[in-house]
Amino acid sequence: MPRRARHYIADQPYHIVQRGNNRAACFMEPENYQCYLNLWRELADRYGVKVHAFCLMTNHIHFLATPTEATSLSNTLKVVGSRYAQYINVKYKRTGTLWEGRHRASLIQSERYLLICYRYIELNAVRAGMVKRPEAYAWSSYMANAWEEKSWLVPHQEYLRLGEDRSGRAYAYRELFRSALVEDDLHLLRKATHYNYPVGDDGFCQAIEEKYGITLGNVSRGRPRKKMYDK
Repeated sequence: MPRRARHYIADQPYHIVQRGNNRAACFMEPENYQCYLNLWRELADRYGVKVHAFCLMTNHIHFLATPTEATSLSNTLKVVGSRYAQYINVKYKRTGTLWEGRHRASLIQSERYLLICYRYIELNAVRAGMVKRPEAYAWSSYMANAWEEKSWLVPHQEYLRLGEDRSGRAYAYRELFRSALVEDDLHLLRKATHYNYPVGDDGFCQAIEEKYGITLGNVSRGRPRKKMYDK
């Protein structure tokens, strides 16, 4: 089956997922996580990607980011992935592929799903049973978004609408985490990233297709009959 064509639209947010080859670990010790984030910080700035949220799990990564140009995300992920794989291979005297093929990407409808996607990403370690609360996990953006920790992240406009100042926005953001994500939203985000489909209502998808002359595809809503997708 031919690969599904990628269409990255400048100034639109995307949920990015990339996994280790054969689900093997990509991060073995704290130094690895920090190296990977340092690469993202450097290369996102170089290629024009605004990173809003992230979570680094043992064998995969999640990012919520907006490209400023159509090639920004592809270039950033390509170079970050390559340079990080070289670092791991040298450090641990290994060879072979580190990442599982191509990354996955879902266009996110800002006003409806963006803050849901923030929460989905930063609650990964909680859903995996690694920690009980998101602030206990060191390798996500939660502390920057919820507790004003100094960061290189660029807040999305939907995040900025949460309050009039930084403290107000952080407080409102923490309040969002008082309630669990709806199961239908979890299913939607998981399935969308699995198939590289957009996360948005029909009107949003139609408007994007008409404006840019592309076919996005769509993902069904509602609860899955069985668990097919990852956290």
